[in-house]
Amino acid sequence: METLAPFKEVIDEIKEAGGDIFKLCFQCGLCDAVCPWNKVRQFSMRKLIREAAFGLTEIEEEDLWRCTTCGTCPDQCPRGVKQIDLSVALRRVATEYEVFPASVKSARTARASLISEGNPIQGERAKRADWAKDLSVKPFTDDMEVLYFVGCYLSYDPRMKKVAAATANILKKAGVEFGILGEKENCCGESIRKTGSEKVFKDLAKKNIKTFIDKGVKKIIVSSPHCYHTFKNEYPEFMVHFDVVHMSEYILELINDGRLELKGEFEHRVTWHDPCYLGRHNNIYEEPREVLKKISGLKLIEMEAHGKKSLCCGGGGGRIWMDTPQEERFSDIRIKQAIEVDATILATACPYCITNFEESRLNLEYENTIEIKDITEIVSEMI
Repeated sequence: METLAPFKEVIDEIKEAGGDIFKLCFQCGLCDAVCPWNKVRQFSMRKLIREAAFGLTEIEEEDLWRCTTCGTCPDQCPRGVKQIDLSVALRRVATEYEVFPASVKSARTARASLISEGNPIQGERAKRADWAKDLSVKPFTDDMEVLYFVGCYLSYDPRMKKVAAATANILKKAGVEFGILGEKENCCGESIRKTGSEKVFKDLAKKNIKTFIDKGVKKIIVSSPHCYHTFKNEYPEFMVHFDVVHMSEYILELINDGRLELKGEFEHRVTWHDPCYLGRHNNIYEEPREVLKKISGLKLIEMEAHGKKSLCCGGGGGRIWMDTPQEERFSDIRIKQAIEVDATILATACPYCITNFEESRLNLEYENTIEIKDITEIVSEMI
């Protein structure tokens, strides 16, 4: 007598959405052992995979949306199960049926804003370049050395606009001929893809790719590791390849080429937070540290979890748009880890990380204990 899976249709849907890899899992549980969620609450990626294998996935459950796509568990898996791909596949199924738990419904608002304005935070498209009004930043033309792709948070968020300004200052001081796209720039689409809205991602990607080609873009500098990852690793799915460099890499290149000179003393104890999409996903660990080591007076110290073991801030996988109870925020743990090594500055290079760390710093009442800075803000002070 043949035994059939109880929900064969669900299994087929998960496979069609890209989750067929679940069949390799033999339930060793190593993914659960390293998942950052288990520092703040009980969560089992292994259980999600097992349920998917038998078609027992309950798409209305919140656990479907917990994965921050931090990249910690795939490195531990002895069977090559791509947990992130499975998580995204499950979200595609849920998104197709418009099934969202209460804490995730804000992701729908982000999706609507992406469709209408090209960004997830309801900023007016026409105001995307307002951050640069008084900075003499020019629109990109094909004779320029690089395109600076600013990204959504740096274009609209008041805190992150400071990072965009610092970046522009560095590029100008180094004599780099650069420009921006302004209202022609759309979100890279990385996070909305991770929340299961594949069509929205493809529409955004195609618009950006067309703009890059029409404008004659050859080299792209980005501030966000999420933009970096998407342009470098996901846009090639559309048969295009662009030279993409993260700003932390580009600063080191400018210094080593003698185009950027650092001056003065920076008397601070600085600890570096490796963003997931810069470190684990793209293996950029040493370049930002090398930049910080070149700053006179700066003492670089490492936290408990750094490099490949860096603790996720909690903002990846679209979680930056979702509601997370304060007692479950990874960013609170990270702030405390920085304070434990007596750092006066927690430095990083990701808009999601900075947003989460700033919120945790305020909630934990550490405003006078530690500062949060993007690496460009530190370098901009020293030129």
